[in-house]
Amino acid sequence: MTMTQDLPEVIPVFPLTGALLLPRSRLPLHIFEPRYLSMLDDALKTPERLIGMVQPYDRPSGDGDGLMTIGCAGRITQFSETEDGRYMITLTGISRFRVLDEVDGFTPYRRARVSWDGFERDRGPVDHDPSFDRSRFMALLSRFFSAKGLNTDWDTLKEAEDELLINSLSILLEFEPEDKQALLEAPSLSTRRETLVTLIEFTLHGGDGEDLIQ
Repeated sequence: MTMTQDLPEVIPVFPLTGALLLPRSRLPLHIFEPRYLSMLDDALKTPERLIGMVQPYDRPSGDGDGLMTIGCAGRITQFSETEDGRYMITLTGISRFRVLDEVDGFTPYRRARVSWDGFERDRGPVDHDPSFDRSRFMALLSRFFSAKGLNTDWDTLKEAEDELLINSLSILLEFEPEDKQALLEAPSLSTRRETLVTLIEFTLHGGDGEDLIQ
């Protein structure tokens, strides 16, 4: 378990619309913009190797992008450099955080002062979903994949633990940014699964929301 006192108060943040990182899950990223290459270089020099993933939003004033209140920090656990100087990295989710304010400084990338309070569960053991009806969920997922023309390794999905299954689908499936944020902010795995089911059902029913599975 990672204790709160082991986590820094200020972290670099990567505002990326539609991207979702969750605790104990992995997110692959392709880093090529100079400011984010600088962010990666600086993060690798720290003991925590953390980057905060957070969704941006358009400020009504038009004064640049704001940051959503809740994000998730990931530790750089894999990285490789391409011949043209780009990086492929993998972030492993450590904990969600609350953005308190942005920190001005001399870095080309954005940084934020964050609070880890209220997300202690993220830094504990694997979460479970006692009321998860896997057979019904897999049947729903099969309909969704068929409707979207998607392929997957069903054997791997069937064998995955509850948290890995729900979180991986939340990260990989294409939903609107506000829906991704709702999945991120779900307080428990059960709530995230219910949110995911609702989003899948809405997609299948064209948004009418009939016959929702809870």
